[in-house]
Parts: sequence; C-alpha cells; structure tokens
Amino acid sequence: MFKKIALLLGLMTSMLFSLSAQAAVDATDPNALVDMAAKQTFARLKADQAQIKSNPDHLRVIIREELLPYVDNRFAAYKVLGNQIKQTTPAQRDAFVEVFTEYMVSSYADALAHFDKQTVKVEPGKAPNGNITAVNVSVKEAGKPDIFLEFKLRKNNKTGEWKAFDMVAEGISLLSAKQSELGGLIRQDGIDAVIAQLREHNAKPLVIKS
Repeated sequence: MFKKIALLLGLMTSMLFSLSAQAAVDATDPNALVDMAAKQTFARLKADQAQIKSNPDHLRVIIREELLPYVDNRFAAYKVLGNQIKQTTPAQRDAFVEVFTEYMVSSYADALAHFDKQTVKVEPGKAPNGNITAVNVSVKEAGKPDIFLEFKLRKNNKTGEWKAFDMVAEGISLLSAKQSELGGLIRQDGIDAVIAQLREHNAKPLVIKS
C-alpha cells in the first residue's frame, strides 16, 4: 500500500509542474500546465536515469528545478499549520515554510524513485470558475487497471498564474495526510520542535528502496 502511494506521489511530481529550457509552461491555464509539464518532466526523468541510479539525491535536484516553481508551498504549509498559525510568530512561519518545502522535496524525490513504465493522460477539463480548480489525470500501465488522480490548483489573483497545492489519489488527499501527520505534532510538541524534527529528516541522504 505504501509503495503504491509512493508511486502516486511520484506521478504527481512528474506530471505537474516542470519548466524545461526548451518550452515554457502556460501557468495561466491549469489544464495546459498539467499537460505540458507532464511531457517535459517525463523527458527529464528519462534523460537523467543514469544520474539517478548513481546518485539518488539527484532526484531532489529534479524536484527543486522542475517542481518548486509550480507549487504553492507557502499556501500548503499554512494549510498544514491550520489554526496553530495564530500561535506562531512571522519568523516561525517562515522557518516552517522553509523546512516543510524541503520535506516535500524529500518526499517527492523518494516517490520519484518508483517511477518506471507508467504513462499519463490529462483528461479534458472545463474552464476554471474561481481561484480553485482540479485537473483529472489517468495513469496507465500495461496489464493493470488505470489509476485516476485529481490535482488541485490555486490561482494567484495578482499574477493570474496557477500553482498546485494538493493531490487526491483513490480518495487520499496528500495535503490532508500531511495536516494529520504534522498538525498533531505541532499541537503536541510545538512548532519549534517540529521544525527541528523536519530539519533532521531533510538532512538524511535519499536511499532508493527496492
């Protein structure tokens, strides 16, 4: 089950938010964003397989270069803090956003190690109505049933650009899972302790699991 979820998280990373040197993603259209980024990221993963096998931490490089520009990491981090944000200082919030972002980089990098032979198809979507929308994607692998994913994106009203903040796979919301995992720790141990724990976690080298 955990390996399957890791694969889905890896697919989220690979499908959504890349910007290659050859072509720019149209961040003002969420459907075009997902479609173009999927093609570009798959090409990057294929091209860098030798580096990934010799140095698994190269996956983190891919995440930072291809994912972070298209993830609303501050919005996601604040959602994880929830009501606890009222008990934090600006410095604590900034520190949490920093370590949470790197935590997600590590999580996605680990998940990308499981990417193999899957292909994706972005389903035709309606024009977004409001500043929150979803893009549906089907994941295909020969001999296995399709997996259907939903990506949630948020529009920045100032720039008009969309960024992702959540994925729902088989009824499981990535953001909700992180809220449950970290929100309870923040309430129990305090935000400074959780920041320290995440820093320790982020410092560990990435190991590809079989």
